[in-house]
Amino acid sequence: MPKRPATDAPMTAARAAAMAVLLSFATGALASSAVYKWVDASGITHLSSDKPPAGIKYERVVLASTQRSSTSRATSHPAGVRVATVSPAQTARRAETIDALRTRECVVALESIDRLARGGQAVDPAEFSRLQQTADQNCSKDPAVRREQEDMAARLRVSKGDACVDARNKLADMLEPGRRPTREQLKTQQEFIESHCTAPVR
Repeated sequence: MPKRPATDAPMTAARAAAMAVLLSFATGALASSAVYKWVDASGITHLSSDKPPAGIKYERVVLASTQRSSTSRATSHPAGVRVATVSPAQTARRAETIDALRTRECVVALESIDRLARGGQAVDPAEFSRLQQTADQNCSKDPAVRREQEDMAARLRVSKGDACVDARNKLADMLEPGRRPTREQLKTQQEFIESHCTAPVR
């Protein structure tokens, strides 16, 4: 059976749209905000609250605030525009969503930097610089949080490595029609994948 490659599939349009809907739902107290969407050289779609590095073509998705204060209740709005008060819970969810996006960008960038550094092949300086800028913009400055992000990047690297690719292929082979693995074999293989090969970010 041919082995399945360890490459990351690009984010589908449906996933990107779902992320945009989630971000718009979680819009909080800022007067206005924006999320930047772009596709990198590997075909991976990125969503971030920070602009991508210079030279990267991107799409700006504006998230207008839905909050209004008591002093602005009488302010007129264009016909058809619905303005609603944002609760603290919605503001908190928006902050959590942005933090999750920044963490994802940080972890993916750190893993890519490490993979390029260990690859033993010539590295495009512009690509390396872009990844470093992404890490600088999105990784936490708090040492404890940064260590957690680096640990996540290490787990991501392992999950994309040959051992995990082989483990997932072996499990798929076990589940092929006509194969009769024991329940214990399936359990052992699944537990290995869950323990070592589950990516911390998608």
